[in-house]
Amino acid sequence: MTESLSANIPVTAASTPRHVAIIMDGNNRWAKLRRLAGVAGHKAGVNAVRSTVETCAQNGVEVLTLFAFSSENWRRPKDEVSALMRLFLMALEREVRKLHRNNIRLRIIGDRSAFNDKLQAHMARAEELTAGNTRMTLVIAANYGGHWDITQAAQSLARDVQNGLLQPGDITDEHLQKRLCIGDLPMPDLLIRTAGEQRISNFLLWHLAYTEFHFSNVFWPDFDEREMLAALEAYAGRKRRFGQTDDQLEKAAATGSESK
Repeated sequence: MTESLSANIPVTAASTPRHVAIIMDGNNRWAKLRRLAGVAGHKAGVNAVRSTVETCAQNGVEVLTLFAFSSENWRRPKDEVSALMRLFLMALEREVRKLHRNNIRLRIIGDRSAFNDKLQAHMARAEELTAGNTRMTLVIAANYGGHWDITQAAQSLARDVQNGLLQPGDITDEHLQKRLCIGDLPMPDLLIRTAGEQRISNFLLWHLAYTEFHFSNVFWPDFDEREMLAALEAYAGRKRRFGQTDDQLEKAAATGSESK
């Protein structure tokens, strides 16, 4: 059992989210407060990624999805985008073998066609190296947008209809979900956003239907182990109903206990 920060709600294996998704926000503001260039905040944010991956892996999280670069981030100043691409490449080169040694699988989701050939090749090699790892799956969303994800899934189904493999009336939620980038993984149980913002910014739109949200006021570079454990503790205190009443949940829990 992981030690609770306040000792009020212990974070146990039973209450640990299977899938945590994080919108890493506040790198630029962190740098600005220190009168540094924006890229300094992104570099500092890499350390927060490392800490968060370690904390999640140690506490039994099965999937960690990080929103690294959205499809809208191309609108940022060109020098910042270029610096982000260099930083992404550097992180892949330096961190992937550490992930591999720790039995962590890496997956990268999003439209890779906008990235240069060198970066795309590094992405493919990183995924290939870690493909057999089983401790935790780290998903990096790069040039990703929720609208894009749903659109490409719909296009995939439309091609099947066009080719006579599927009838329009036979398409279900499950069909569409399976065509999404992480349709084979558990839905996110917990979404964390840092820097005090309270929106989802076109991230995992389909997947967040029943996700619990946790908003942290700290900027991403300051999101450390303590902050991650606080988020896990907050999640442990939530009651997830999925449309059911408290009485139904209590009855289901009692039935489950009796059957053990």
